[in-house]
Amino acid sequence: MVIERQNEIGVVTIEQMSEAVREYFAQKDCSGKRILVIVPDNTRSGPVGDVFKAIYDCIGGKVKNLDVLVALGTHQPISEEQICVRLGLTPAQRNAKYKAVGFYNHLWEKPETFKSIGVIAACEIEKLTGGLFSQEVNVAINKMIFDYDEFFILGPVFPHEVVGFSGGHKYIFPGIAGAEIINFFHWLGAVITNPVINGTKWTATRAVVEKAASFIKMPHELIAIVAVDDSLKGIFIGDCKEAWEKAADLSAKVHIVYKDRPFKTVLGIAHEMYDEIWTAGKVMYKLEPVVADGGMLIIYAPHIREISYTHGKMIEKLGYHTRDYFLKQWDRFKDFPGGAMAHCTHVKGIGTYNNGVEKPRVNVVLATGISRERCRKINLGYMDPSQIEIENYEHKEDKGILVVHHAGETLYRLADGSYPRIKDTD
Repeated sequence: MVIERQNEIGVVTIEQMSEAVREYFAQKDCSGKRILVIVPDNTRSGPVGDVFKAIYDCIGGKVKNLDVLVALGTHQPISEEQICVRLGLTPAQRNAKYKAVGFYNHLWEKPETFKSIGVIAACEIEKLTGGLFSQEVNVAINKMIFDYDEFFILGPVFPHEVVGFSGGHKYIFPGIAGAEIINFFHWLGAVITNPVINGTKWTATRAVVEKAASFIKMPHELIAIVAVDDSLKGIFIGDCKEAWEKAADLSAKVHIVYKDRPFKTVLGIAHEMYDEIWTAGKVMYKLEPVVADGGMLIIYAPHIREISYTHGKMIEKLGYHTRDYFLKQWDRFKDFPGGAMAHCTHVKGIGTYNNGVEKPRVNVVLATGISRERCRKINLGYMDPSQIEIENYEHKEDKGILVVHHAGETLYRLADGSYPRIKDTD
């Protein structure tokens, strides 16, 4: 059973959200238990803190432990102050009411962090991927969760380039998962391509995530939220798969904008919570479907000065390229991490690579704090952000120009249901 509150047109108030949380925990005995809450870092919006406070009010005085683990995937660890921001806590609140709550980062760079919980057999991978891949995949996760009696996943659901819709068990994979499963399903998503996957609820990549999650035998449930500009549209609490499905259905209604035709120029103004292209690439992921063939997508983010704090050197070796650039030179690239290659293809977008010539469908341009020289090195276009007057792009949809503010979480699609396809893979 899933406890839910949703309001597609209006908002779910804090009182209504708190009522749903109380209803759920009224039928659940957490007394004396060690409870872990897994949350995303600050690159995901939504009122996570309000929900966490409601959870604490219900069980904080009953449990033996109530701790928080930040599901970083391969992002950089965040400070206690940043975790407080994630949870909406003031320093005074942290040092008083919430003093006993343990704050932890997922330490993905340390091998001792992980425990293998199973292996997905090659024959199963072949079945899950529709024959695209046939290989064993080891499934490892942060062994810290086994120090608890139960854990809850708390986080938002949005359209997503790798799995279709984020949330649910995706906060485990890649949130607190080992490199092998992360690299595998991210590259799988890249092979299928972003326009095919993004905003589709059930995908081959989601099937792999759910198969990996089936190895987790300890009790866990989901608190999924759907929010627009931090305004809560829905909360779904209970069985992880069922709650995620309901949240994804609502996300499809509130996070997808439909346009009647594609645009030659799209200016995507990156949300300021993105501090590197690794995350700001979501501007391209969410807008690629409405850029016309031969058009230009500008990622406008003057505050960004890094490609990736974690993967920057690897990306500089790879460069941003289309999927087929990598696939048709596989002997050259097969030993690179699939997650990094996937990011590169998603940012570059779909296109072809034939006879040594790469033809991206669109021109992706960075208008950031990253220099022209570095943009050229990584195979992306460059514009000086100080020379861009946003008002000159506004209100010109009739001239083939689209401006999207706070880009990165809302998916744009064509109203006729079509999407960019790779026309030539010979």
